[in-house]
Amino acid sequence: MASDNSFPVSVESLHFPSAAFSVSQTLSSLRRSALSVTNRLRSIDADARFVEYVSEYYGLPLVANERCGSWYINPDRKACSVYFKSTDGHTGEWKFSTRRLNLQVLPVAQEHGGCVIVDSTRRGKLMPDALSKTIPIWCAVLNRALFPSESAFHAVQFPPDYLGSSEESQIEQRIDGFVEAFKDLKLDLGELKKALGKPIKIAWANQSYFHPADAEKGNDYQLFVLCSASKRVHGAEISEGGYIQGAGDDSEGWSHGLTPSVFWRNRDLLLSTEESDLPELINALMREHGKSDASTQATLIRPTSNLYIGCSDALSSLAGVYDLVISCNDRPAEDGDPPTRLNLGCGSSKLGSRDLRIALDKVKSFVDKHLLPHPSRSLFVVCETGRDLSVGTLLTIICLYYNDNGQLVGPQPEVPLNKQSIRQRLTWITTSKPDANPSRATLQSVNAFLLGR
Repeated sequence: MASDNSFPVSVESLHFPSAAFSVSQTLSSLRRSALSVTNRLRSIDADARFVEYVSEYYGLPLVANERCGSWYINPDRKACSVYFKSTDGHTGEWKFSTRRLNLQVLPVAQEHGGCVIVDSTRRGKLMPDALSKTIPIWCAVLNRALFPSESAFHAVQFPPDYLGSSEESQIEQRIDGFVEAFKDLKLDLGELKKALGKPIKIAWANQSYFHPADAEKGNDYQLFVLCSASKRVHGAEISEGGYIQGAGDDSEGWSHGLTPSVFWRNRDLLLSTEESDLPELINALMREHGKSDASTQATLIRPTSNLYIGCSDALSSLAGVYDLVISCNDRPAEDGDPPTRLNLGCGSSKLGSRDLRIALDKVKSFVDKHLLPHPSRSLFVVCETGRDLSVGTLLTIICLYYNDNGQLVGPQPEVPLNKQSIRQRLTWITTSKPDANPSRATLQSVNAFLLGR
């Protein structure tokens, strides 16, 4: 009988082309399922219950370390927000940020005897670097600068058995330099001391331990509890039955535009909705609540009495409220803008920062013509985020026209313009609007304009 040459004659000739593909496809599908929006929201909800327990355990208000921390706090329970970056605590990169001073938390601590600062981190770590290093550095700087005689609180307070002794020592060696940089900002240290009241003592709370176990509010210090909201997960998410550590982190990648406040406003509905229906529901909720959820409020930049900052979305709801408006991203109208409005037409991100450098001449001419002769007029400066180009624009105006007391005095400021004086003026904006976060490119454009004149 003739042989069939198409039949395999050895094991090596056997092929299963779909097997490996199917296994890979299945694993990817399982991982996507484990990291679903539904699982993220349920994980956030579970961790939020732990956060609320920590608040009640210590009898302290909740403070969100943005952006992640706000997912774990019902807005009705949130006392304020802070902006401590984990990158400021990365190994070898430790620093005290003079751009993110977070002084808004001082009166909260004074009123309540401390606070619980909430953050989280993704799989594998017990806590983010913001809680293990950035905030301890900040606390040590404030304790030394505001309470020089309280030496018991001057050492950096580190979480137990978490960092190596070498890293702790290297951080400690940098603190005095950070204190000098803080003092160089020429802030009123007496007022800041009064706002805080007492030195800061740190405790840590996470789902593995509370340390120190007997920490409580005291008469000699304000207790800052650094709370890592999520349970530490060592393996893959698939092994956790749907639980995701740090589910609120990097929400731009999974949330379909959902924000913490809209989540909490519609929590029950979102948690009971099928995964396949969530994108459509979230889009509908954001259309309904998004406008009120956006940063549509203008913030007064103190100590001035007439400079305000906000995001571009605020213009529609605040039209006519302010005498003068500078919009950094809007294009000039074809038929001309009103004389009391200046549209700079800057792009986004780094391109916008470069555009700003050229546009600042227009800003100066606008202020010379419309604000300087009428110092009682209000000026509202906006950009897409309310945190970047608008900051650079206002910083330029403040440096050129305002004295140390926040008074409009003309184009010859009392303080000689240099990088240090510009940095000091920037603190006016960052303390008035804590989420202000101008990019390096924006600040470089401002420096180039001011120092190259």
